Amino acid sequence: MSDRLRCWTLLFLFAAIGFCAAAQAKDRRTVAEPVRPNGVCARLVPSGKDDTGRLQTAIVQCPPGAAVYLTGGSFLSGPLEMKSGVTLWIERDATLFAVAEPNAYDKGSGTCGRIAGKGDGCRPFISFSKTRGGGIYGQGRIDGQGGALMVGSSESWWQLARRAQTEGGYQNVPRLIQIDHAQEITFHGITLRNSPNFNVAMNRVQGATFWGITIDTPGDARNTDGIDPGASEDVTITHSIIRTGDDNVAIKAGSNGPSRHISIIDNYFGWGHGMSIGSELSSGVSDILVRGLTLDGTTSGLRIKSDVSRGGLVEQVTYEDICMRGVRSPITFDTRYDPHARGDSVPIYRQIVLRHVYGGDGALVMRGLDQQHVLGVMLDDVRFAATASWQVENVDLTTGRSGISPPLEGATWTPASQASTRCAKSFH
Repeated sequence: MSDRLRCWTLLFLFAAIGFCAAAQAKDRRTVAEPVRPNGVCARLVPSGKDDTGRLQTAIVQCPPGAAVYLTGGSFLSGPLEMKSGVTLWIERDATLFAVAEPNAYDKGSGTCGRIAGKGDGCRPFISFSKTRGGGIYGQGRIDGQGGALMVGSSESWWQLARRAQTEGGYQNVPRLIQIDHAQEITFHGITLRNSPNFNVAMNRVQGATFWGITIDTPGDARNTDGIDPGASEDVTITHSIIRTGDDNVAIKAGSNGPSRHISIIDNYFGWGHGMSIGSELSSGVSDILVRGLTLDGTTSGLRIKSDVSRGGLVEQVTYEDICMRGVRSPITFDTRYDPHARGDSVPIYRQIVLRHVYGGDGALVMRGLDQQHVLGVMLDDVRFAATASWQVENVDLTTGRSGISPPLEGATWTPASQASTRCAKSFH
């Protein structure tokens, strides 16, 4: 047995601890499929021109508990600010397009739509700020027009972001939806597509439900994360499809506060960078349940990423019933996300449970910082192709009775023949 890898002999005791952690790691609310609002305060059809003023006025005048209802075709709008208790309801035949006009989003610095020494120069398209209740419903679409040419420019939001990557500096482009210091926000059925930047970014949110939504952004659109719960708690993402150009979901916890009690259940991830935790973890992440997830062709699968410049404690994270197909790096639990990072914010990952996790080949990486800061991981019925490779360093590893494959020194395992059959099943 390697001095960097201990397979604890008290197998059943630690397996029981893993099951206990799984029972606790989730959204504490009782979450059911959302029902549509009771009433409609305004029923709008497109005007054929910029509808920002009409939409914002309807939202402001709408009483809590009611919805602004969009139907009849294509709406064009600049930034909108939601009101507590008010729902934006977009019917199946309606699409709300975001204007590709940097001046409409500019925060006053004149940098929106430009590369600058810092980012955050643009307002989001739709913002929920200090609101309670309400959300976005319907079978319609919100289109951020990330690939459309910006007004007064020869490039799109996405082209600007890619140019910033090659030339240096920060792209200033708008997020599609920002939820900030809000409570009990609900998204149901809606399709978000072509976001210029993050699709849904959350900061200090208490209670959010995303049920049956679709996020669809090209795989080469830079920094277009799907849903990012940051400093948030009691969040459920379920029955949803997410395809994007960066992390499909990324749970973050920087200096703004911890993220905890999050359920990610019965979802499908197409292209993207996978199911991520990090890299900002200084306030800690805990009580996370990822169950019934299919990942098709993502660059990464299950990923916890940080380093000593932004690390923190990640604990009680359970992954169950996970199917990965064509995933380049199926497992990456890495405390050296930036190998050149400096600092004393040590990343510590413990009580990480993987159960019924299946995939093909690729790198299976679990790397603790050092022998004083090892990862605590339990694997049970974790099966990959024989060509998959384990890269394990500074890990306290426990295996459940169903074992793992391919074999790992010091751990029990069983042949992988059952894995492909089980992973052929879609958990979505």
